[in-house]
Amino acid sequence: MNTQDTGTLGKAVAILDVVARSPSPLRFSDLLAATGEPRGTLHRRLRHMLEEGLLETGSDGRYGLGLRLMHFASVAWARNDIRTIVRPHLEALQAKVGETVHFGVLTGVEIAYLDKVEALQNVRMHSTVGAVSPVYCTGIGKAALALLDDRVLAELLPKISFRQFTPTTISEGDQLLAALKDVRRQGVAYDLEEHEPGICCIAVGIAAGEKACGVSITAPAYRADRTRLDSWREDLTAVAKRIESELFARLGPATRSVT
Repeated sequence: MNTQDTGTLGKAVAILDVVARSPSPLRFSDLLAATGEPRGTLHRRLRHMLEEGLLETGSDGRYGLGLRLMHFASVAWARNDIRTIVRPHLEALQAKVGETVHFGVLTGVEIAYLDKVEALQNVRMHSTVGAVSPVYCTGIGKAALALLDDRVLAELLPKISFRQFTPTTISEGDQLLAALKDVRRQGVAYDLEEHEPGICCIAVGIAAGEKACGVSITAPAYRADRTRLDSWREDLTAVAKRIESELFARLGPATRSVT
């Protein structure tokens, strides 16, 4: 991620993005390579971000996200209109099906998880509120993508870097387009161990103003074969429609050509 063509704020945000995506704190040399900034400029920028609490360093000098960001995030989430609408529906759906329920929004070529209600029999999975996952190999991502018109999809497709997470992961654009045709025809999207081994889900897209979103039910593969996933389809679709209706009342009509 080269930050040389963006403004000061954009460069700081790009640094935060690099740090947030890393599974562990980063060395200065890692950030130097990721941002492409001159060494002295990056030193000054990181110092300012440390002073403002946007970043913090451990005893090893590596950079992680600062606690001030947690404050911003908690305030933003507490005041978020979408959360206040979605959360009760997610809780009701989770109580009915007994498995983990997610709500996410399409952000570029990733799906960002805005809320999650865990199953009582929790299974370790990568999804956490605030985290992002690829759109092409997650049920909720494909459900959101399927809402977009073909022009937007054509613009988005070249931006996707396909990575093979499992043997069943979609690996190229034509395969993804074929999968999205199935989603549009069936009204639901599936993730059959495409992103994480042993994890399956069924998802339905939700149009929310200018955002393409989705809601999903996720479970371990040993509890959720295709037949089991399909048994949740009616409840999932009904919840998605109720959420979309309430979001329409709050946010206005959907514009599906915008991601």
